[in-house]
Amino acid sequence: MSIREQKINPENDLGFGPQPVIKSQPLINKDGSVNVRRKGLAFFNTADNYHTLIKMSWGKFWLIVLSGYLFANLFFATIYVSIGMNSLDGATGITPYGRFLDAFFFSAQTISTVGYGHISPRGVVANSVAAIESMMGLLAFALATGLLYGRFSKPSAKIVYSDNLLVSPYQESGKGLMFRISNLRKNVLIDLGIEVIFSYNEIVNGKATRRFFPLELERSNVSILTLNWTIVHPLDENSPLAEITPDELERTQASFSVLLKAFDDTFSQTVHSRTSYTYADMVWDAKFVPMFERDEDGRIVLDMSKISLFGSVVQ
Repeated sequence: MSIREQKINPENDLGFGPQPVIKSQPLINKDGSVNVRRKGLAFFNTADNYHTLIKMSWGKFWLIVLSGYLFANLFFATIYVSIGMNSLDGATGITPYGRFLDAFFFSAQTISTVGYGHISPRGVVANSVAAIESMMGLLAFALATGLLYGRFSKPSAKIVYSDNLLVSPYQESGKGLMFRISNLRKNVLIDLGIEVIFSYNEIVNGKATRRFFPLELERSNVSILTLNWTIVHPLDENSPLAEITPDELERTQASFSVLLKAFDDTFSQTVHSRTSYTYADMVWDAKFVPMFERDEDGRIVLDMSKISLFGSVVQ
C-alpha cells in the first residue's frame, strides 16, 4: 500500500468509528448532511419537526403551508355544509357546488379573522365552530410566522465549492491536492478555518476498517474571504498521499471530508459549512482557471460561474 502509515488519532474519525465505506457511499454528502439513514423511530416521531421545517427547501415549506391552509378550509367548509346552509346568513349558493364554495370562502375569512361580513354564522353550533376555527387560525398563523422568521433569521454559510478535487502542479516541481471555495453571499466572512480529513478502507486482521487522517494544508486559516480561496494539500514527503494512485484510491473507497468554520459579520455568529469529495471527484494533472478579472475601471470582478472550471496541464 502506498498510503503512508500515520499515527491514528481516534478524534479524527468524524463520529463514524471504524465502519468501512461500502458501495462508494460517502460519509458526508455534497450538501454537508451526514449520510446515515435512521430506522426504529416511532411513526409519529415529533422530535425533529421544527428542525425539518427550518431546514427543508423553500418549495417544500410553502407546499406544506399552502396544503395545510387548503386542508383546514376544506375541513371546516365540510362541517358548515353538514350543519346546514341555513346556519350561514348571506350564503347565496343554489347548487351543492355553490353552497360548498360559500362555506369554503366563509371558512377562509374566519380562519384569517378577516370577516368581510357578507356571510355570518347563525345559531349556537355554527358560531361555536366559527369560534374554534378563528382560534385555530390565530395559532396556526402565529406558528407559520415564527417558522418563516426562523428560516430567514437562521445564520448559515452559503459557501460554494468546486465540483472536483484536482491534482495540480504546486510550487516549482511539486504537486498538490486542490479545491476552491467562494462565498455565494455578499456578506463578509472573517476568521475562516478549514479542515480536510482523508479517509480510506484498510484491511486489518481480515476485516475492513475505516482510517481517518487530517491533511496538512498549505493554509488552513484566512482572515477574510473576499474572492475565492484555493485550499491546497501539498503532496510532498510529509503527505500520506505522496505516492497514491487512482486505482488505489478507488480500491480503498477513499474520500475527503471538508469542514469549514467562519465568523459571519452580519449575524455576529459563527457559521459552519461541510462537503465531501470521493475518489470519483478527483481529476489528475489539471489546473483551475482564474475566477476573477478587471473591469475598465480596474476593479476586481469575480465570476462565480467559474468556480469549478479547470483545464488540463500541458506536459
